[in-house]
Amino acid sequence: MPLTMARVGEANTIKRIGGKAETRQFLENLGFVTGGVVTVVSEISGNMILNVKNSRIALGKDMANKIMV
Repeated sequence: MPLTMARVGEANTIKRIGGKAETRQFLENLGFVTGGVVTVVSEISGNMILNVKNSRIALGKDMANKIMV
């Protein structure tokens, strides 16, 4: 399922990252790698604040939809 459907406070393992090569590289540079753990801190109208590798990152709905957990 896409990351946008994950519940707040629930740890999820990243299964796959979609999109173009440059999009995947951008997300990888932020710490979103296959097999990594991501936790949703908060979600407001699809935009999300995520905890990845002890860092908080804000992602828009479009980018979050490319991350499958």
